[in-house]
Amino acid sequence: MAGSAQRQYRTITTRVPARLDRLPWSRWHWMIVIGLGTVWILDGLEVTVVGAIAGRLSEEGSGLPVTDAQVTGLAAALYVAGACAGALFFGRLTDLFGRKKLFLITLAVYLGATAMTALSFSSWWFFLFRFLTGFGIGGEYAAINSAVDELIPSKYRGRVDLVINGSFWLGAVAGSLLSVVVLDTSLFALDVGWRLAFALGVVLGFAVLLVRRHVPESPRWMLIHGRAEEAEHLVDDVEAQVAAEHGGRPLPEPGRAMTVRQRRSTGFGEIAGTLVRTYPKRAVLGFSLFVGQAFLYNAITFGFGTILVRFFDVPSGSTGYYFAVIALGNFLGPLLLARSFDTVGRRPMIAGTYVVSGLLLFATAWLFGTGRLSAVTLTACWCVVLFFASAGASSAYLTVSEIFPMETRAMAIAFFYAVGTAAGGIAGPLVFADLTSSGVPGETALAFCVGAALMTAAGLVAAFFAVPAEGRSLEDIATPLSVTAPSPENAPTPAAPASRER
Repeated sequence: MAGSAQRQYRTITTRVPARLDRLPWSRWHWMIVIGLGTVWILDGLEVTVVGAIAGRLSEEGSGLPVTDAQVTGLAAALYVAGACAGALFFGRLTDLFGRKKLFLITLAVYLGATAMTALSFSSWWFFLFRFLTGFGIGGEYAAINSAVDELIPSKYRGRVDLVINGSFWLGAVAGSLLSVVVLDTSLFALDVGWRLAFALGVVLGFAVLLVRRHVPESPRWMLIHGRAEEAEHLVDDVEAQVAAEHGGRPLPEPGRAMTVRQRRSTGFGEIAGTLVRTYPKRAVLGFSLFVGQAFLYNAITFGFGTILVRFFDVPSGSTGYYFAVIALGNFLGPLLLARSFDTVGRRPMIAGTYVVSGLLLFATAWLFGTGRLSAVTLTACWCVVLFFASAGASSAYLTVSEIFPMETRAMAIAFFYAVGTAAGGIAGPLVFADLTSSGVPGETALAFCVGAALMTAAGLVAAFFAVPAEGRSLEDIATPLSVTAPSPENAPTPAAPASRER
């Protein structure tokens, strides 16, 4: 923010976005992926640890006077509510003050809140810092998805974004296995093990912070906010690094230039008008995708440990093994399907993963409700369902981060994440906790069916409204508001410049 008052906002012509898009893959891009993408591992660790230790926290001697329903219901809802509030709050600041400042601040919020969670001495303290942990994580979603999409070349944007968002499940695997160790009372006392699980999240967060310091500000953001010279110098340096890594061979020619009228900020009125009036179909698409995936994940997987314990008599200390298997299936979905989102195309892959996972979830609900499943076979069914659902859920973040103009990107991510997650992620866990606590298989199956219906419906919306964004520049998908001649939603869009892999 320093020096912003002295900046001169003028009209410039630049090829910086095209220069970034034509770059071949390099070590610099790996640094972006590692520095920014690893936070999803932390999020996965957080969510999974809480779900896995729910039974332990409710046991006498845990140090907290809470029930497992409160942990999987109230605490889960507060975490999601914090994430929604954090996304909106930090999303606005990300558009105003830049991606880098905010993805450092949001990580610091996460670290502090997680450390305080580990020190919980009463239920109110635990619930408060679950909210604040979510507050930091929600801000991460807006800042990081914006930065990733603006720094990664268009040819690779889809697969990179999906794998990064899917890495949440690597954290879930780690959280599941970690919970098995820390819940072993032969190793750690009843009131100590679960605290160590949260403490490990703090240690990993500090490691991420060390790498993230080297991730640059988005040159696209700098262009619009009066820092064009810095953006040009940054891209010059990146091009030199990439060219040297590829043996000094000339880089491909960049695509067309664009003329930008620089500005300090974009008002809420203009942002809202852009989402609702200029891109109404895209707004419906974003809302549908987030509601579908948020309800499926937040309303169901938060209570999976309770289902294992209540319906299949799985010991609370062993649920982590089942979580690890499910989490691995979730990660394999984005990992193995990600390339197809750039090659087969966004529309068929988004619609397909949503609809297929919804139909498979309906089948799982029927098998569960009729008593045909065991703990092992239910886990196997969930692995298949979530293989597709995870790729679809990751594509929701990709979609809203690339189909709206540059000036609204972080706020658009925050808005759709907050609205969709609030609809499915706050009401969902509260309702689902009651359904599973009844011990009636039919009631739990009903919750599965609700998630399946919303997921399928979102897939049908994507079949009609998804944008064919594969291989296209962000500026071609949605013309920045600062460009001197913006185009409406349905206007013909120039083809992205061909890119060559070197």
